[in-house]
Parts: sequence; C-alpha cells; structure tokens
Amino acid sequence: MTTHTAAHHLLQGLVDLGIDYVFANLGTDHAPIIEELARWEKTNRKHPDVIVCPHENVAVHMAGGYALATGKGQAVLVHVDAGTANAAMALHNLARTRLPVLVMAGRAPFTIHGELTGSRDTYVHFVQDPYDMAGIVRPYVKWEYMLPSGVVVNEVLRRAHTMMQSDPKGPVYLTLPREILAAEIDDDKVSSFPESKYGPVKAGGIAPEDADAIAAELMAANNPIAATTYLGRTAEGVAVLDALARECGIRVFESFPAMLNIPHDSPCFGGFNVGEGLKDADLGLLLDTDVPFIPQDQPKAAALRWIQIDVDPLKENIPVWGFATDRRYQADCATVLRQVLDAVRRRADDGFRRRIKTRIESWTPAREARAKRLVAAAANAGGSDAMTVAYLAATLNQRLTPDDIVVNEAVRNTAAMLNQMPRTKPLTYFAHAGGGLGGSGGIALGVKLAWPERRVVQVVGDGSFHFMSPDAVYAVSQQFVLPIFTVVLDNRGWQAVKASVQRVYPEGVAAESEKFQARLSSGKPEERRRFDELARAFGAHGEYVAEPGDLGPAIDRCFAALKAKRSAVLTARVTSLSDVAKG
Repeated sequence: MTTHTAAHHLLQGLVDLGIDYVFANLGTDHAPIIEELARWEKTNRKHPDVIVCPHENVAVHMAGGYALATGKGQAVLVHVDAGTANAAMALHNLARTRLPVLVMAGRAPFTIHGELTGSRDTYVHFVQDPYDMAGIVRPYVKWEYMLPSGVVVNEVLRRAHTMMQSDPKGPVYLTLPREILAAEIDDDKVSSFPESKYGPVKAGGIAPEDADAIAAELMAANNPIAATTYLGRTAEGVAVLDALARECGIRVFESFPAMLNIPHDSPCFGGFNVGEGLKDADLGLLLDTDVPFIPQDQPKAAALRWIQIDVDPLKENIPVWGFATDRRYQADCATVLRQVLDAVRRRADDGFRRRIKTRIESWTPAREARAKRLVAAAANAGGSDAMTVAYLAATLNQRLTPDDIVVNEAVRNTAAMLNQMPRTKPLTYFAHAGGGLGGSGGIALGVKLAWPERRVVQVVGDGSFHFMSPDAVYAVSQQFVLPIFTVVLDNRGWQAVKASVQRVYPEGVAAESEKFQARLSSGKPEERRRFDELARAFGAHGEYVAEPGDLGPAIDRCFAALKAKRSAVLTARVTSLSDVAKG
C-alpha cells in the first residue's frame, strides 16, 4: 500500500487541472505544502510554478490578470484569516470582472495537544481561528468549502475548478486545515475526476426563432444602439460585434469598459457616453454590461425598447439593479450575435444594405467633429506641474503599437485616457470592473506573465497607486523578471471623492471652501511625492516629469528600460485636484 500526504494529492490535483501557477503569500498553515513542494523539486517532479508575492492584493490580482489574458483561472495560496482579509478587496474586483481564480487559505490547526501531525504549536494558531473565516469573502465568491479529508481532495478541487470556470466565471474559495494537509492517505482511496466527466459549463446560444426575432427588430430599427462592458473577453466577441454593427448600422458604445469590445477605428464605434446614442435611438442592445448608463442621468432611457443578451443577465450578486429590458437572454454574447448576424444576412436585400450604408455614412460628420475635439484637447499641454491628462495620454499613445497592452486604473481620468489612447485589437485594453482601488499593478504583472513578449503599460492615479501595494508589485517584477511600465497620474488627491461631494451638494459648503478631505499633498515642493523613487528601490527605472516638454523623452527612456527587462515608473504631475472643474 502506497501513501502520500493530502498536500501531495493537492499538488497533483492542481497539476491534473492544468493549473500553471500558484500565486502565494505563505504562512505557518502551509507547512505541509511547502514540505511537499521541496520533495517534488528534489525529485524533479513537475508542479505549478510558485510566484511568491509579498502581499495578497498583488497575488490575487496577478491571478486575475493572467485570467484576463488567457481565460484560465489559476490558484492563489493565502494565510488563514489574515491573508483572506488582505485578499478580500481583490476578490471583490475579480468577482465584478467575472474572472476565475481558486483562492486556497490555510486554516489554523484544530488540535491543541499534539494529537495529530500539524497540531497547534505557536501563539498565532489560537488567535487566527475565527468562527466564520469564509464569511470574510463569501459575498465575492461563487463557491466556498473546507477540505474535510485528503481522500476527497480531487473531487473538491474538480468542483472548485468547475465552478470558477463555468459561465459566468468567478472566484472560488477553499480552506485547508493543517492537520488535513499533513495526514497520510492511502493512494488507492483518492479518486480522480477527469474534466470530460466533471468539467465547466459554458453558456451557449439561443433558439433559432429568438435569433430571427432579434434580427427582425434590428433590421426594422432606424437608429439602433448597443452598450457593452465586457463582451470583449474573447477576440471572437469583438469581431462578431463589429461585423453585426456594420451589417445593421448599430452605434456601439463602450460603457465603463473592462476591455476592448469593438475596435475604436470602426465606423460603428460611438464612444464611451451611451447618453449620446440615447438621444435619437429607437432600439437598444445591452450586451454583457452591468451599468450601461446612470439611470438618473438618462430618464428617457426607460421608454426605449431594450434587448439584453448577457452571460449574467440577472446580476445575481447586485441586490438592486434597475435596468428594465423587454427581451432577456442568458447566453454567450458572441454565439448569439453570430446567430443574429447569420439571420440578418439571410434576410438582407440590396435595399436594406443601401439604407445601412447611408446610415453609417451619416455618422461621419459626428466622428470627424469628435476627432477634432480630441486633437484640440491633446494640443493643450497645460503648464508646469499641471500637464493635462489628454496631452499625456496622446503623447503616450504616439509611442504605442497596436499589440501593446494597456491596463487602466486612472479612475476619474479614465475618459481622457480612453479617448486619447484608442485601441483597435482585441485583448489590448484591460480594466477591472470592481470598486476596489489598487488592482492594476497586480493585473499588469499577471498579463505580462501570460504574454511575456508583449509590452504592458499600466496607467494609474496617485490615489490608486497607494492602494496597490506598490512595493510588492515591483518586488515581484524584479524577482520574476516581469517588466511593466507604470505611469502615475499625480493630481495630488482623490478626484472621485471631490466629484462625489459636488454631485450631491453642488452649492454646498465643501464646494464653496474647497474642503473635500481628498488631498494627498498640498503640492508644495517639500511634499511632492516621488512614486518613481519607491520603484527604484526594487530595481525599476524611474522618471519624474513636471514639464510637458519633458514627457516624450521620459517615456522613451522608460520603454528602453523595458527592453533591458527592468520595470519603469513615471510620475507625471498632471492638473491638480483643486484645478479640476466641477463634476
């Protein structure tokens, strides 16, 4: 009879699932796993590569970035309740972005007197044993469980993997008691569960008659529009949306985009303000979007006829949603749009095609006017210590290639970044869909890990930079040779906080006195924050730019550092919080 520890079978189960990486922040609860990893390495046995991260925020977001790039969920190891608490915000972001990740947390030992291998042997084992550890992250995961025995480790892992990879994808959470991991298990008692018997469930298409009905409505409409946020998680989705939009004359708007959903050079791309399309629309499509617009800003939207196609149309994890639709389909958007496109092409005649051609051509003046506005905005460089974000984004965009990856967390400056940095290829723009700041650093590292040959550019506000555990980001970059370029937009505060107060109290005392409790520094020379210097401590190249004319050469030096396999951080002094207009 051959026996191995449950930790051994856990590692083998991860291998069998095709898990490439374990992003780890380890603790006393992981001793059996660490011992087993050392044993496997001594015998040259293949196991998932371990990426040790100095903070869980980076570990979970790295797994999310890898999933954004590849669609494949990875594993994360965190330390009991403390590591789970640190991981919670990142899990919120991944849940809202529908990204698969298997977070495994050790549990404090449950035996006290040495009854089993792995019993409590230090102070923290008593204080890190809360009543409901999973409760810390339960709102953000699709499934959670505690491994009760090594005998069922493969079944539990397969269940976790099936849940996270099934549509809609999302995080799952598994806890691992130390005594369970250390226990010896008869190998014959550990069953295997192949994917062919127990794999994830994928969303599919809709009934042919429903596809025909949608096609008929689109062909009858005079001004159809579409709003989408995360349809672009596959290249196929981007291509078929663009094709259908061109076939039916649909203006497509990206609403709070988590990724590129339609090429920004498409004649059917309408921009990022759905409200512009709502002015004269007679039919709307909601395609994989959680918040297509802000209802109180668009009171007429409720009167429009809407068709919703979404991998998650009910928004089960959003208690109050508030977007009424006339037709609702839970399905894979790319599949459904392909069905509708085929139906349109079967029905279309020359008259219809001429009508659509004329409609698309009629948008040319508006597109040209928008382009002129953007050029004018980019031409305004601003001044010393007050570069405009439009100028910065345009200057950066001049140096990007279509294959470069942009990871955006500019928050309130996102509109300027999106407008001045148009992307045209699928999977070249990413932003998490959650409300937790500080995710972009880890996401950029995860994308770089998945696509080491691609250049990854992260744009982040100074407020978000503080949240992203930057020392951990650049430590991981240095140790695992994952060079990324970070541009920090230093406006000396949280602009979103200021804007929120102005929206609720536009004529209030805070607005009158400029007291928004949102400043990070006064802007005095002695208070200037050198975010680039922090990154230098971990081998990164650093640049500090206060004058607009210095920006282009500084970016070029940062790109040169990437070629030398060093990360680069550029602190850009942009228009300050106090100079930003209301709203």
